[in-house]
Amino acid sequence: MLNKEQLEFLLNRACMSQADFAEIFEEETRTESLSMLNGNIDDVNRVIRSGIGIRLYKDVQSVYGYTNNLDMESLTSLVDDLKDSFGNEDKDIQIHLEKVEYENKHSIKINPLDAPLKDKVELMKQAYDCAMKEDERIFKVQVQLLSIEQNVQISNSKGRLVTDTRIRVRMPVSAFSKDGENRQSGFEGPGASMGLEFFEEVRTPESIAKEAVREAIVLLSAKDCPSGKMPVIIDNGFGGVIFHEACGHSLEATAVSKNQSVFTNKKGERIGSEKVTAIDDGTIPNGWGSQNVDDEGNFQQKRVLIKDGILTSYMVDTLNGRRMNAESTGSARRQSYKFEPTSRMSNTYIAAGTDSFEEMFEGIEKGLYAKKMGGGSVNPQTGEFNFAVNEGYMIENGKITYPVKGASLIGKGNEILFNIDRVSDNLKRAQGMCGSCSGSIPTDVGQPAIRVSSITVGGTANE
Repeated sequence: MLNKEQLEFLLNRACMSQADFAEIFEEETRTESLSMLNGNIDDVNRVIRSGIGIRLYKDVQSVYGYTNNLDMESLTSLVDDLKDSFGNEDKDIQIHLEKVEYENKHSIKINPLDAPLKDKVELMKQAYDCAMKEDERIFKVQVQLLSIEQNVQISNSKGRLVTDTRIRVRMPVSAFSKDGENRQSGFEGPGASMGLEFFEEVRTPESIAKEAVREAIVLLSAKDCPSGKMPVIIDNGFGGVIFHEACGHSLEATAVSKNQSVFTNKKGERIGSEKVTAIDDGTIPNGWGSQNVDDEGNFQQKRVLIKDGILTSYMVDTLNGRRMNAESTGSARRQSYKFEPTSRMSNTYIAAGTDSFEEMFEGIEKGLYAKKMGGGSVNPQTGEFNFAVNEGYMIENGKITYPVKGASLIGKGNEILFNIDRVSDNLKRAQGMCGSCSGSIPTDVGQPAIRVSSITVGGTANE
C-alpha cells in the first residue's frame, strides 16, 4: 500500500485540474478455490491480485482508470492522463490525509488463507462422506471451499484515509441423485465474513451436505407443475432473491438517478403492502455482504428502504448522489480495483412479520409453496421478472401435498409488493453473488416466508 505522502502527492496532482474531487482505491487480495469431486481434490486455484484505481469528478461527470503498475512514475502518469480529460487548472491545493479509525465489526478467528491445506481438505471430506452416506440414490457429490482476503486502502481529496480487511469463506455443496433414468440435483452453499470457525460455530459441513442431499432426493419424486395464476408462498432464506432482483436493483441510485427505475421520485409514497418492510444492512456482524466501510471509504449503514409499504430510502453512492442531490448512504461497492464503484446492495432482506408459518396456508384451495428459488431474469427498468423454482410443492385445501418441478414465477416487482398479504416471523438469510456494472460482489438475500395472494406460475404439466 502507498504511504500517506505518496497519496497526498497524487491527490494534489489530480486536483490541479478542473476536477472537484479525486479518489484512490488500493487493493491487495488473496483468493483460494478448492474443488472436490467424488472424494478427490480435482482443482486448487490460488490467486494474488493487487492494483490501484483512480477516479476524478467534475460535477456529475467522472473519469476512472486503473493499473497494476504500482510505482510512482506509472501512477503519476495515470493521474495526468485522467486530469487531462477535464483540463488542467492552476489551484492552490494542499490535501492533508487523516486516518479514520473505527472498530472492526467482522473479526475472525482462523484465517482460511493461512490455515493448513489438510485442515481445509478434511472439512470438505466431512461434507462429501456425509452426503454419500445419507442416501444410496446419491451417486455424485461436488464440494467447493472458497476463501478470500481483500485488503483495501481508500483515500480522497476531502482528506479521508481509511483501510479495511474483508475475509470471507463459503462451502457450496452439490449432490446428484438418480432413480433409474431420473436424475436430479440439490445445492446448498452458505458462507459468511468469517474464517474457518464458521464450519464449527454456524454451519457444519455435515449440515450443508444433508440439505443438498435432501433437495436432490425430494426432486426424484416431483411431478410437473401446473400453470396459471394462484396464491404462492415463497419460503424464507434464498426466497429473498426475488426482492433482491426485481425490487432491490430498482432501489439503487445507479438506476434511480437516471430515471431508469420504476421507483424513481417515489420516496415517501406507498409502493407495497403495509406488511412489507425491507432493509439493506451492510453492518450485520460477519454478514456475507457486510463491510466496515464501503468502497468509497464511507461507513456502511443499516438502510430501511421500505417501511410498512412506504418507500423511505434509496441506496446511494457519491456520484449518483450528486445527480440526485442526496448524501451517500455508504452503498458504493465494486468487485475489484478494475471497476468504478456504484450503488449496490449488501445484505438485503424483507423484515420479519407477525404471521406464523402455519397461518400462511389458511384459505388456499390451490397454490404453490416455493421452498427454494433458483436463478432468473429481470428488467430493472420495468421490474418484470421470471424466476425458476428449484424446489416446489402444490398446496391443496390449505395443505402441502406433492413436490413439483419445472415451476417458475412471472410478474413485476412493483406489483408483487402490493400482493404480499402475509409475512411470517421466520426470517432467514442466504448467500449469493450479485452481478452488475461494478462487477460481481457477495450479497446476502433474505426474508421470512411470505404469501403472495396472486402471481403467475409457469409450469410444464398438461392440464
